[in-house]
Parts: sequence; structure tokens; C-alpha cells
Amino acid sequence: MLKQVADGVWVRQSEWVRSNAVVVRGDEGLVLVDPGIDGGDLNQLADDVDRLGLPVVAGFATHLHWDHLLWHSRFGDVPRYATTACAQAAGAVRERAQAMAAETASGIPLELIGLVTPLPADGGPVPGELVEHEAHAVGHAAVLLADRGVLLAGDMLSDILIPMLDPRRPGQVDAYGAALDRLGEAAEHVDVVVPGHGAVAEGPEVAARFAADRAYLDALRRGEEPADVRLEQEWLARPHQANLEQARRSAG
Repeated sequence: MLKQVADGVWVRQSEWVRSNAVVVRGDEGLVLVDPGIDGGDLNQLADDVDRLGLPVVAGFATHLHWDHLLWHSRFGDVPRYATTACAQAAGAVRERAQAMAAETASGIPLELIGLVTPLPADGGPVPGELVEHEAHAVGHAAVLLADRGVLLAGDMLSDILIPMLDPRRPGQVDAYGAALDRLGEAAEHVDVVVPGHGAVAEGPEVAARFAADRAYLDALRRGEEPADVRLEQEWLARPHQANLEQARRSAG
């Protein structure tokens, strides 16, 4: 079921890692941001969109991880956008994304995964402003809807996920810190943050998300185990160890 979080902004959360699909009303119709996750979720999202009574005019992927590159034929044969860097890299990871989707979730139209093109310079039908950065994945972007007080953060600022550093790229601790600085500037204009996974942050919780992620990064820089309640989830142990290893290598 869609939950309205602001004027013309709706969120539907799936059970899988509490993934958030976002529907945004633009001037020309609806834009779907990171729709997912399995075939049942995609069909139910299509039902929800049908009830809004507006056409889907575009999709937008915040980054190139498989669970953010999904689509369904019921959304229509419309342009699907990403940042230029993400779109250029998506082709190289498409087969891997399809394989991961097939292993993880059922009923996903695999042939529609990752078919994204660079967003036009004028933004095309995607409202708001992109906040692009190099944390978590190449060409990652948040969408700032300043007129509605909403930041769509992609895989950042989650209450259930620690900062996920890209293990294939060096310097991710600093890149993540720089990304939080950029997102923090954008968040000055909002009171709602929608992460790719987890609860929507509103009011004081927005600042708390930034504080938690900065504290986690500061602990990594010191080579310490962060006192982070998110690490109580056992499935975060492996990415956390990878984060620590990268931070220690960067520190020399």
C-alpha cells in the first residue's frame, strides 16, 4: 500500500530489507524511483499506481545495485533514467544484476533490469534536483524535492543499514563523509528523508540519521568498533568487516 509522505510523494515498502519504492507526481505524470522488489511487490505497486489515476512517464534509479534497477511492463515502456555515471556503468553490471535478482526475489522481469539512460541536463520529467556523489556506488544520486520538503536518499541515511562502503573502490570512507556533507546541505531544505531501505525519517529523526552515520564513519577512521545499534543485525557483520578493513588500509 502506498503511504503519502508529502504532497505528490508516496512510498511503498516491501518486506525484503524494508525496500522503499517511491512514486513522485511531476508536471507530466508519475515518476517511479527505485521500484521493487519482487514480482508480487511490483504488481501491487502497479495496482497502487493505477488507483492514482495518472500515467507513469518515467523511472529513475538512484544507483546501479540490482534492487534499484528493476521495472515491470505494467509501468509502461517509458524512459528510465539515472545519472550519467550510473547509466554508463549499468550495462557492465546488468548480467550480474539479473543473476542476483533471480537468486534473491521471485517473479522479477529479468529482461527489464538495468535499462537506464542518462538523465537530460534539464531533468526531463523528473522533478527536483539531483544530489550526485561517490558514496556506496558509482554515480549514486539522491533526489531533492525542496518544494515538498523531501529528500529521496537512495541507499543512504537508513535506520536499518550501516553505511555500505563500496569494497571495489578505495577512499570510500572519505567519499562517504563528503556525500553526507552534500546531503546535509540538501537536507537543510527538507523535513522528510526517504531512504532506500528502512523507515522514513521525519522532523528530528533526519538529524539523528546524519549523526548516526557520521559517528559510524568516525569510529571506522579510528579503527574502532562503532557503538551502532544497527550492528545487532547479524547479516551486517560481513559488510561491516569489509568497511573496517578498507578504513584500516586507507589509514596506512
